[in-house]
Amino acid sequence: MRTLKALVLILGFAFLVVLLPIGAIALADSAPDIKTVASAVDAHYNHLRSLQAEFTELYQGSGIERTESGTLWLKKPGKMRWEYRSPREKLFVSDGKAAWFYVPGDRQARKTEAKKLEDLRSPLAFLLGKTKLEKELRGLSPAPDVTPMNAGDVVLRGVPAAMADRVSEIVLEVTPDHQIVRIIIREVDASETEYRFVDQKEDIPMMDARFQFQPPPGTETVEGIGP
Repeated sequence: MRTLKALVLILGFAFLVVLLPIGAIALADSAPDIKTVASAVDAHYNHLRSLQAEFTELYQGSGIERTESGTLWLKKPGKMRWEYRSPREKLFVSDGKAAWFYVPGDRQARKTEAKKLEDLRSPLAFLLGKTKLEKELRGLSPAPDVTPMNAGDVVLRGVPAAMADRVSEIVLEVTPDHQIVRIIIREVDASETEYRFVDQKEDIPMMDARFQFQPPPGTETVEGIGP
């Protein structure tokens, strides 16, 4: 199992993964007005306090292909919980101060300081408006070569300023409601991680206890979240 290094820009993109009508987006020569789209996405997510979604994570790299799924919870400031259910249960959770990775049944739970965490789930932070797309994704532009999952969606690409040494580009799919429903993270080693989000629920009540973790009795705590 490969725990992905590097915490949603996601959820500082860890707040790393619904807005204005698509009619508000100005189109020119069938290409979206990037500034308008980015501003609309920022405006929507900046006001959110919490977000829940079902996710599918697809990974390809080094001859490996893997598909996992579960539920994601995000809450300002800096809290997230990735609860994987298929094909194997595992947990990635952060209360904004400490981050944990745990697989039920294992005798170890990995822990690190959230501020030191480098995880590809971090870019999902912009799902709760911690950053601005045009600031965090350099060269933000349309991605006409990437087929959207749904007709009418806008697909954008850019290079993450904070992770350029590891990530070659990030692709975002935005719905007509300016909701981010897909994030593709392409690394410089040619590996690729894709997140798809459905059944997104915004600003629903979430107890802080959901983002805390206590290792089960007999579990060894290991510092550092790695592969």
